[in-house]
Amino acid sequence: MISSCRNKENSNKTEAKSVIKPVIQTDYLSLIISFDTLSSARVKKIIYSEESLLSQNPDKESNPYYHYFKAKKYNYAKKRDSAVAEYEKMKGEKPNDEIEFLKTDAILTRKMASGSMVESALMSQIFTALEKAEQVHSRLTYRFYDLVAQAYFQNDNEKKSIEYSAIYFKNHPFKTHPAIKQRYFDISFLLAFRLYDFKKMAFYNTQARKLAQQVGDSMAIARTYDNEAQIYSKQLQTAKALSCSKIYFNYLKKINNLNDIAYNNLATAFYQDHQPDSAIKYFKEGNVLDKLSTPGKQKDIYYNGLRDAYKMKGDYKHALEAADSAYSIELRNYQAIEAVKVAEIHEKYETEKKDRNIAVLNGRNKLNETIIKQQRWTLFLAMFIFLGLVSFFYTFYRQQRLRAKNKLLKSENQRLNVEQKMLQAQLNPHFIFNAIANLQSLIASGYTEKSVCYLRSFSELLRSTLEQNRKDFIEIDEEIASLNNYLRLQQMRYADIFDYKIIVDDELNLNDTLIPPMLVQPFVENAIEHGFRNIAYKGLLAISFKIKDDLLAIEIDDNGSGLGAKPNENPKKQSLAQVILKERIDLLFTANRQQAEFTVKDKGGNRATGVTVKILIPIIND
Repeated sequence: MISSCRNKENSNKTEAKSVIKPVIQTDYLSLIISFDTLSSARVKKIIYSEESLLSQNPDKESNPYYHYFKAKKYNYAKKRDSAVAEYEKMKGEKPNDEIEFLKTDAILTRKMASGSMVESALMSQIFTALEKAEQVHSRLTYRFYDLVAQAYFQNDNEKKSIEYSAIYFKNHPFKTHPAIKQRYFDISFLLAFRLYDFKKMAFYNTQARKLAQQVGDSMAIARTYDNEAQIYSKQLQTAKALSCSKIYFNYLKKINNLNDIAYNNLATAFYQDHQPDSAIKYFKEGNVLDKLSTPGKQKDIYYNGLRDAYKMKGDYKHALEAADSAYSIELRNYQAIEAVKVAEIHEKYETEKKDRNIAVLNGRNKLNETIIKQQRWTLFLAMFIFLGLVSFFYTFYRQQRLRAKNKLLKSENQRLNVEQKMLQAQLNPHFIFNAIANLQSLIASGYTEKSVCYLRSFSELLRSTLEQNRKDFIEIDEEIASLNNYLRLQQMRYADIFDYKIIVDDELNLNDTLIPPMLVQPFVENAIEHGFRNIAYKGLLAISFKIKDDLLAIEIDDNGSGLGAKPNENPKKQSLAQVILKERIDLLFTANRQQAEFTVKDKGGNRATGVTVKILIPIIND
């Protein structure tokens, strides 16, 4: 949905800087309008803060904004009926004032949240509200244009949707803000793509590129070439599509950010341009990268691409082999239980293979060190035996080659060690497949809203995990958003097993303070998977971010079963998070003589149960 794309946007570093802090905010309507330029985490924090302040006023029931912020809190808690009831309590001073328009917009948005087809009665209500807003020149008129655009989109009328999207953007109070402009260009490109309107696709992509160049976003600039490749591909201009795909691919390669999808897109462009050999090359490389990034969970698109490329080349033998592989992968994806076993076996095999490679490389290192020593003696003897420059330079050259090879082998050894640990630190395959199974169950049971919410949290968790793994540091609000998504999924998976709370020090600036990504999640997973399993009471997980002695203090506290040995559990897996955290702290902080440490304490005894993890790292500002 168009409006949901706006509301669920991830953290945006170009937030409106003119917005007054919520503690001293008096013009609530301007604050609410400015939400479009803020990240979802920032908006949520403001809503909770304002509702808390307004709830302390004795005349709060007569304040429409108290009911508005309270309804928003109900929305976050998935209490839809309670939210609508709070919106209904909003009363303006006259029939067509801004409060009434804000109330109407909120209720209509709630009615359209399912994403299904908008019936004529609801469509009539939207247009009636739009006409009233236009008559009095309401500041919220742009929102009703957005509702009309969204309604046409849900009714598969892309032509009208793109028309009202343009009107919405034109009337938006923050239309010059980069976040609003970029969102409008992205939505318009999507709608034009569905309309096969190549002229409009090119126009909006050009505008997006100009904006990206203006703000200096090189990644956004490269992404416009990917969009341009789609345009040429739809127009059957395969050579131009291939050229644009190469630009995007080479940029990702330059910044060391290549992914398997980029290989697939480039291979597809070669195939459409009737270059099967190049297509086969990149399909294979993409397939290799896919195997490394998601062992035991391959995609069949690469084998399907290889099948088509081999057919174009006339190599039907390999085409049949690729088709068989694609079919096998597709079959495994439908057999979820068997796929989990295959994934576990594959992971174990990869780990053992890495161990063997490490042992081989260690042996080669020792051998090369011995050879270097021997070459030194050979050089010494050669200088006295031959007394010739030819022999001296030849021996020196050989020595330099062996040193370079030894250095390369050491580097490869370190890389394999890191890969081995990353394999061990991957998300549990059981969690992925159980999440999919839960989603299937929700859909089959007819719980549309729960399944949409579940799918949104699941997709946001995967996307944030992929994006954050490419960074050394992220903002705290990004880490909290990922934790919320992960914990919500685990709560749906283990219903009524545990509650959680995330506490943030008021002195912390969530948008300016940085931490390493995925710093907290492994300990949260240990608390849920090991601490809360087989306990006779409801678990409670508390995560806090505070400032202590000019350091960032992070605490993960649970009331689970503690660190005592449990049947059928591997203690190596429980300590893996500590090993990796120590190495990350050493690499990022202590190696640079910065203070950083962590402790893991079992609370067993004195009627207290569970584990407390305390992490201290330097405060890093963006």
